[in-house]
Amino acid sequence: MSGEKLMSKKKPAYPVNEKLDAYLNRYNRKIEIPIFYDDLLRFAGSVVVYDSEGDDTLWVRVYYSDFDREEIDLSLKKVYSILHSDGGNRILEYLNIDAVDYCTFGNSKPFRIKVRNILNDNYTYFYVKKADASRVYGLELEHMLSPYNLNFLVYGDTLIEEHIAGIPGDVFIEDMLPKCTEPEKAQLAKEFVKFNERCMIRLLGDMRSYNYVIVPTHDFDHVVYKIRAIDFDQQCFEGRLKVYRPQFFKENFQMVELVRSKLQKHSVDQYKIEERSIVAKRIMSSGDRIKRLLDASLEDTISLDENILKLKLEIYELTKDIDFKKSTTMGEVLTLALDFVKRNYQDVSMRQIIDKKF
Repeated sequence: MSGEKLMSKKKPAYPVNEKLDAYLNRYNRKIEIPIFYDDLLRFAGSVVVYDSEGDDTLWVRVYYSDFDREEIDLSLKKVYSILHSDGGNRILEYLNIDAVDYCTFGNSKPFRIKVRNILNDNYTYFYVKKADASRVYGLELEHMLSPYNLNFLVYGDTLIEEHIAGIPGDVFIEDMLPKCTEPEKAQLAKEFVKFNERCMIRLLGDMRSYNYVIVPTHDFDHVVYKIRAIDFDQQCFEGRLKVYRPQFFKENFQMVELVRSKLQKHSVDQYKIEERSIVAKRIMSSGDRIKRLLDASLEDTISLDENILKLKLEIYELTKDIDFKKSTTMGEVLTLALDFVKRNYQDVSMRQIIDKKF
């Protein structure tokens, strides 16, 4: 099923409420930065960015007047220092802002900043976006419940995100998947099952192939592949449970076929249970941090009423947990979903029920 038919056309941005703001401050995510998203909108013009094949990347490279450029470059270097170092100025003389790119595709309309170390020509990226509460919840949940830590900052209405390195899923599927060995394809199938399960458990939606990356790691005589989400705009927004399961997007058809051809049903079930168990352990080990995050979400507005009603009823039909029917916010639905996974992990006698239902 295509993403356009499966999902709403447009997701609104939601402001960061007081509880979430206090949470970000407590865990050092809220740090004063010298530039805001709106400052970067003052560009004087732009040119299209093409890839190595000559195709439009949907990014444009923006440029600023001489007066604005000097101020913006210095501010972006300082942001890099805050995000990746101690926030001091001593590294600024070794940095150069090689490019500021702007993407008009999608909800977040981010700026991508390319920062180069002039001493050795190493470079990295970071992103400047409008702060959106559901995206912030998505980043924090990824940090706590996935195998990967995330580095980001929020100040006022601006969100700074580090770059997540990897091969874009759509590029990998088209160019590299056909060249993979049979054992590598089996390993990719396993990872997709686990990724699919992890997204559903924590209600991260819209994982079409261009919203995640494949990360290859060389391990002795073979390559291990992992799948990482890179877009968190659709955390806890949509009303259809299928949106939170990557397997239902047509862009992931080849990955789904890989699972069908390489894994037997009992293997798929085993990997699902493994991922639920790992997520449950992460929920329990995160302690007060995830409790405070979920507490901020309980009364927060991060979705539409019709989406909340539809999703809670769909999850109720799967779990038969009456508490889902009673929930009134998307934060409550999320909290109940994570609590369901944790409770049933702790109750060994319920393992088979989990496998059949959620």
